[in-house]
Amino acid sequence: MKVLAMDKCAEEGLKILRDAGIEVDAKAGLNEDELVKIIPQYDALIVRSETRATPKIIEAGKNLKIIGRAGVGVDNIDLPTATKNGVIVVNSPEGNTVAAAEHTWAMLLSMTRSIPQAHSKLKSCVWDKKTFKGVEVLNKTLGVVGLGKIGRRVASYALGMGMRVIGSDPFVTADYARSLGVELKSFDEVIKEADFITFHIPKSKETAGLINAATIAKMKKGVRLVNVARGGIIDEKALYDALKSGQVKAAALDVFEKEPCESSPLFELDNIVVTPHLGASTVEAQVNVAIDVAEQIVEVLKGGAARSAVNIPSMKPELIAPVRPFMSIAEKLGTLASQIVKGAVTRVEVEYAGEMAENNVSPLTTVVLKGLLTPILDVKVNFVNAPFVAKERGIEIVESKSQETKDFASLITLKITTEQETRTIGGTVFTGVGDRLVMIDGFRVDAVPEGYLVILQNIDKPGMIGKVGTFLGQHNINIAAMDVGRVKVGEKAVMVLNVDNSLSDKVLNEFTKLEGILGATLVKI
Repeated sequence: MKVLAMDKCAEEGLKILRDAGIEVDAKAGLNEDELVKIIPQYDALIVRSETRATPKIIEAGKNLKIIGRAGVGVDNIDLPTATKNGVIVVNSPEGNTVAAAEHTWAMLLSMTRSIPQAHSKLKSCVWDKKTFKGVEVLNKTLGVVGLGKIGRRVASYALGMGMRVIGSDPFVTADYARSLGVELKSFDEVIKEADFITFHIPKSKETAGLINAATIAKMKKGVRLVNVARGGIIDEKALYDALKSGQVKAAALDVFEKEPCESSPLFELDNIVVTPHLGASTVEAQVNVAIDVAEQIVEVLKGGAARSAVNIPSMKPELIAPVRPFMSIAEKLGTLASQIVKGAVTRVEVEYAGEMAENNVSPLTTVVLKGLLTPILDVKVNFVNAPFVAKERGIEIVESKSQETKDFASLITLKITTEQETRTIGGTVFTGVGDRLVMIDGFRVDAVPEGYLVILQNIDKPGMIGKVGTFLGQHNINIAAMDVGRVKVGEKAVMVLNVDNSLSDKVLNEFTKLEGILGATLVKI
């Protein structure tokens, strides 16, 4: 067995591979064409951030069984191609937790005391005490946006510094937050109350530009911001304007919208501290991620399962085979549930009924959890760690099976309880047809769970379908399919519409103002 290690992987990790009897070639700086030529001879590939595992490289790796990312992100690895080719992709989600949390605090304290600026001036032989009057963090309020592993550690450091800590995270319950010493609040409450705000969330469609002119205007005048998470969470133009006006007193950035970032208007300001994406750049972190990935590669090449895989091949084939036809609908149900519930999830109940209940359904529960937890969390939720992540967030998981189901050969029913409500959805797979959403909160429906779905709660009365169609037509939204579910004539009903385009929040709000429409939710699957 042979492993190709790129990007100067730490020697401690390579030693683990060699000690396991695996041949290791350590290289750096190869381009795509060079990798395509040599990759067929390797069973595993290790990369950090420099090398991109492109579709061309993966397709050429006829013997590739696993690709390891010695770090957290896997954006430089083409996951769809790896999955299609049965190549396991693993990362090291915890290896840099301490490094990132400590760097957050290094940035925060450097910002509060203007340490880089004072250092630079004294190095220029200027003794200036008057300019650099700092502030103390004791008794101040720190807002932590994202209470994942890094956010929680940052919060614990803050408590040790005598700060009040408030946090926001849609997937954390108030009880769990209290156990951390954190007051759980909404995002808006956090940014309005905090003296310091630090971000520990992934960059996604929902979080890109989260901190912009509008959100900054809601903050305390003189707030201080720290971002050691992902570039693009903060709108840099808006931050520049706020730093100039004094709305934001100071900022500390380790990440930027475009990297490498060697020129920015922000660099011209005196009230900002910047570093070139050093969050994971410690000796210990680099060693930890290399060891973690090496151990997983050894395990997989010996026939075992990876603990931090990010794609489906990591699940053992003998467990997947009997339930594979239901894996797609299971993940879709979780994804749908995450978008329709309000409040932090406290309990997830999954019931398997009919023929499927004869099998080991635990892989399906894992897939449901992955779909449910993926959209917002600051960690990469995968088919291995989903149950652990749910448990860590204080979510109770209940799995049950029943041999009987009245109307379907097999049925998955997902019941989600939050601090505010309980919602139930059901799905199945029709032979020759595919995945179907067949139940929402007790209402029978028959909808294709793909693309954009608009889920409406309405009063069942004549004219509603026409009214909905007319409204969407006026907003240039094409309806691909529609299904209506009701229990009794004239009472509450639901509509599920497959539409070709997304709906803005404004349009959704207007929807709810139509007579007979009780609620409107947009879901993307």
